[in-house]
Amino acid sequence: MSAITFFATTDLERIVEFYIETVGADVWLEQPDCTILKYDNQLLGFCEREDADTEGILTFVADDRAGVDEMHERLADRAREEPHENETYDIYQFFAADPDGRTVEFQTFLHPTDDV
Repeated sequence: MSAITFFATTDLERIVEFYIETVGADVWLEQPDCTILKYDNQLLGFCEREDADTEGILTFVADDRAGVDEMHERLADRAREEPHENETYDIYQFFAADPDGRTVEFQTFLHPTDDV
């Protein structure tokens, strides 16, 4: 069994392009007014609506600090901060915003216990 998390967006084409071109997701399934994207083991659905869902945080986990730094370079104009260590959660991270204003986080675990 798997799961899909859906979000409303006011500009489906722009948000899909962002997650494919900038983040590196792939189209998993196209529907009439929704596109479901796959990023590693995560399925994200975006559907064209009058208002965007912008609550919550989409977190993308990199293999290492270099992966987080690379995403920060790609998202320099959208990043809200520099990558940094977060001792509370033992991660290296930064937050940014997608085209809808939704919070996205890019992180790596500094001392992972096992593969997810």
